[in-house]
Amino acid sequence: MIVATAALLSIGAQAQQAPPAAPPSTPGFTLSTTAFEDGGVIPNKYTQADPKYVSPALQWTNVPANTVSFVVTVRDPDGAPNKKLDDVLHWLIFNIPGTAHGLPEAVPPTPQLPDGSIQIKNTRGDVGFRGPGAGAAGPYHHYTFEIYAIDMKLSLGPDATRAQVMSAIDGHILGKGVLMGRFHR
Repeated sequence: MIVATAALLSIGAQAQQAPPAAPPSTPGFTLSTTAFEDGGVIPNKYTQADPKYVSPALQWTNVPANTVSFVVTVRDPDGAPNKKLDDVLHWLIFNIPGTAHGLPEAVPPTPQLPDGSIQIKNTRGDVGFRGPGAGAAGPYHHYTFEIYAIDMKLSLGPDATRAQVMSAIDGHILGKGVLMGRFHR
């Protein structure tokens, strides 16, 4: 009885001690757009359904400390061109200045932008944003917009490939944000 009482007192004393406070959480690096909701349907204005399509405006928040530049990619992981493992690259822009908090709508399809950002060729071979174009037959495709905050500026040019850009940022990524939109005609 004495042992049981001592054990209960010990358990009671432990229960009264407050658990250690969790460190305050900070919001994560986030990519967003006002053009569509994350996971929502991408409006035709930003797709090949509109012959004059444009890139959507993108914004990012909670940028990691020590970010020097950003890389943005847009890809369709549901595609498998030429029956290969590669997905479809719709856009890759890098060396976006680390002070930027977004990209405007309708980024011009030029290899180099005035702020030093560089756009490479997409899967079709065009420079700049290529709007989603999944056909009406079949399910929606999931277009993945990704942003990487990196601790360096890349020494690559507009003739770089996606593989070269991704290899160059490997080991330099401070944060990543993802936004997904769906589309089919």
